[in-house]
Amino acid sequence: MKRLFNSCLFLCGTALLSTGVLASEDASCKTVRMGVVNWTDVIATSGMADVLLNGLGYESKQTSAVQQIIFAGIRDKRLDIFLGYWKPAMDKNIAPFVAANQVKVMAQPSLSDAQATLAVPQYVADAGLKTFADIAKFKDKLGGKIYGIEPGSGANTTIKTMIDTDHFGLKGFNLVESGEAGMLAAVQRAVNRKEFVVFVGWTPHPMNINMKIAYLTGSEDVYGPNEGAATVSTVTAPDYAQRCPNVNKLLENLTFSAAQESQLMVPIMERQTPQDVAKKWLRDHPEDLQKWLSGVTSVDGKDGVATVQASLK
Repeated sequence: MKRLFNSCLFLCGTALLSTGVLASEDASCKTVRMGVVNWTDVIATSGMADVLLNGLGYESKQTSAVQQIIFAGIRDKRLDIFLGYWKPAMDKNIAPFVAANQVKVMAQPSLSDAQATLAVPQYVADAGLKTFADIAKFKDKLGGKIYGIEPGSGANTTIKTMIDTDHFGLKGFNLVESGEAGMLAAVQRAVNRKEFVVFVGWTPHPMNINMKIAYLTGSEDVYGPNEGAATVSTVTAPDYAQRCPNVNKLLENLTFSAAQESQLMVPIMERQTPQDVAKKWLRDHPEDLQKWLSGVTSVDGKDGVATVQASLK
């Protein structure tokens, strides 16, 4: 009888605990508003989050915008999360929002082995353009151009600063600004013609698989220490962990390696949807599903792993 009574106490306590956890989630948490920059790595990880959230019973809404608008959207309570803060490339853009406590950067990066700096095709490096100081020596062959990404990005701001201050003798160079797809198309054309080109390169990205490229050295930390070594972190509203602990737990769990992200990105760049790619990955990699949903429940408090697995069938 005593054992039965203790069992009842345990079950009732568990039920009350579950109810307490659910009660602590604000009603607004059921809709997760996600900002997404038009970079394939962020599209891939945001697609994974989208599939997991929807599988758990949340409604995930994605808004595509440049990073400054996303940070402002979180500040103005129009967005909740952003899975694509590249450090240090976005440091200057996010700094005022962090200083004013308008956004919160999660303590653990979602990606720890990233890199972002200037790069060239391997044949250009073999011809002698191997360092930042070498760029000016090949100005004529480069057409006086450095290819960046979308206007307003931290990577482009760094290039503009180098040009304006004549760092590495770059005064007189022109920054060509476009989105990721436009920049890569221009680089691919140059590669096809064996022309000289210098551009913003990064990993994870299929460019490291599809093209033979070399990252420039001797950057003097303009793209961060260790020749552009970078991390990627998730950004949330300042009070998101308190309002939405279950979703926040998922975001804490959702970590990747550069190799994983590069694999996810390849089919996306071949026109598959991020959601289809994410679903296939989760079916093929149950160990990742278990890791990412550890301690996470469905929106109505059920087992998260079983709920998402059922949604993938």
